[in-house]
Amino acid sequence: MTSTRVQTAGLSQLACGQHDPHAALALLDRSLALGHRRIALIRYLHAQYLGAPLESHHHEYVHKVAERLSTETIGRIAMAARARLEG
Repeated sequence: MTSTRVQTAGLSQLACGQHDPHAALALLDRSLALGHRRIALIRYLHAQYLGAPLESHHHEYVHKVAERLSTETIGRIAMAARARLEG
């Protein structure tokens, strides 16, 4: 695994396993920087649930992504986000 993947795995463990809002926010920021769409939505929902300090650029990004998706796809993404939390 590359160091970036190791870092992401560590952040995922903190965010999902220990419910760390700052790790969730770091994962979301990473997704935004890399231009992710669906995983960014999942990470946004996760960060929001954990009470991470979301900023306007987070909301704007996921709004733009969601505009291009069907209602069914957004529902599946929301279910995936919930599954990660309940993991």
